[in-house]
Amino acid sequence: MENSFKREKAKFFVELIKPSHYDDDGYVIQWWKSFSVSNSLSCLYSLILDSAERKIMGEDVELIANLHDEYSTVIPIPAIIRRIRQHGNRGIIFLVGVQTNQFPRSVDIARIFREAGIPVAIGGFHVSAAISVLAEIPPEARQALGMGVTLFSGEAEGHLDQLLSDAFQQKLKSVYNVSGDLPDLRGQPTPLLPQAMIKKSLSSNIHIDIGRGCPFDCSFCTIINIQGQKSRFRTADDVERTILSFPRSGGKTPHFFFTDDNFARNRNWEAIFDRLIELREMRKYKVKFGMQIDANAHKIPRFIDKATLAGCNTVFIGMESINKENLKAANKPQNNVAEYRKMLMAWRSNRVVTMAGYILGFPADTPDSIENDIKTIQRELPIDILMFFMLTPLPGSMDHKGSLQRGEWMDSDLNKYDSEHATIKHPKMTKEEWEGAFRRAWDIYYSPKHVEKVLRQANRDGISPSRLIWRILIGQFGIKYENAHPFQCGVFRKKVRCQRRWGMPLENPLLFYSRRIWEISKTTLLLLIYTWRLERLKKSIKKEGL
Repeated sequence: MENSFKREKAKFFVELIKPSHYDDDGYVIQWWKSFSVSNSLSCLYSLILDSAERKIMGEDVELIANLHDEYSTVIPIPAIIRRIRQHGNRGIIFLVGVQTNQFPRSVDIARIFREAGIPVAIGGFHVSAAISVLAEIPPEARQALGMGVTLFSGEAEGHLDQLLSDAFQQKLKSVYNVSGDLPDLRGQPTPLLPQAMIKKSLSSNIHIDIGRGCPFDCSFCTIINIQGQKSRFRTADDVERTILSFPRSGGKTPHFFFTDDNFARNRNWEAIFDRLIELREMRKYKVKFGMQIDANAHKIPRFIDKATLAGCNTVFIGMESINKENLKAANKPQNNVAEYRKMLMAWRSNRVVTMAGYILGFPADTPDSIENDIKTIQRELPIDILMFFMLTPLPGSMDHKGSLQRGEWMDSDLNKYDSEHATIKHPKMTKEEWEGAFRRAWDIYYSPKHVEKVLRQANRDGISPSRLIWRILIGQFGIKYENAHPFQCGVFRKKVRCQRRWGMPLENPLLFYSRRIWEISKTTLLLLIYTWRLERLKKSIKKEGL
């Protein structure tokens, strides 16, 4: 009798984790729902699905990827360990898209898995800078290597198969440095995420990269030294497949944000916009997206017109400063302060919400000059949302390289490299003055008087005030009440007592939960009051405009 028994395939698990980082009290910053979905997760997930489809480990091995975004999920570390152990310890932990401020948290996560004998690899901007940009591997990276963690420097496209195969064969190298081989993005697997992960984002604001690289030389930027200054881009076909791969939830098309450091310098922008216009007009797929651009994008012929026809409703502009001396220090001569108003009005006339990044801590800044500059912006520039950042010497940037070469002090705690803390000495401000100016900046810009002005001018220009209210809310509440930058915020902060930074003691449960109840009650009450005031103001403005 013929044996019809079919041998069960071996399973190899790849656990993709996008880590968060710690607040000042050592607790992981995470939320019931986040405001966005990680681009790193979608890129790596699609690459692993492609590897699985091609059966790179053989016909008898099933490659399984599980995703975890720590900003919206408490990582089920014990369950992951059990799952991998139950299948013969076949698996690897990938900590992906790790930024400098997330590296300490990544090492703490890696420590637990390494103690359980499970392989761990860390990749992202910080590792890429540590391995490929800096003259020697820094202490925190050496510490990870000493724990048996693998470091991956560079972009995964074209190199992931080797890493997965080595992990399966238990032949992982300590370092994979592929930073010198920047991949062509054309025809790469379509970035993808499971619907269950998208639902963990309140706004369904899905981050995807359409291109990489930026031609400018801003001294604080890491992009140019890690992803290069040459424009690499996905094709219009790639972008269409990406957009359509995310299903509509309840008939509603997801909102996308193109994470390109500067989409205006993507050499393929027009072909991509034309394809999105076709999706909207010919196929009735109402794509909506935001993107990051430079302050001169409005000068590119047809760029704004086609962007709005393609579905662009939000732009994030790297304005950085209105002080000419500061712009010179940042090596950002392309920003012309005299052009700012013209640029902003060009976008606003197309009903596009304008968000701008503003950096505090350039050499010419003082607490008084920062306050005066913000008031000048309020008076003269029609910006909707202003996001403040503290100048931070991120590894991989020219600022960091210069500080190293000059032997200047830089804070050794990488968790503070989050644009909210002073990590270098300022020539005109103490640490306390600088951080105080940063926190006051939010109160100054989002004062009741200016918030009313912002909502009124939005309504006047055909932009619904409703589109701005939640952004104003997180701008006002993120730093003040949750000690988290708005770009890291979400809805309802989760704080797990036993998930504290390695080396810090666990708090007494009674004290911890008593304080937590007070924090939640206070923040919720203040948030409800402020939301009620904004809604009342919005209704008043709309009524007056009838």
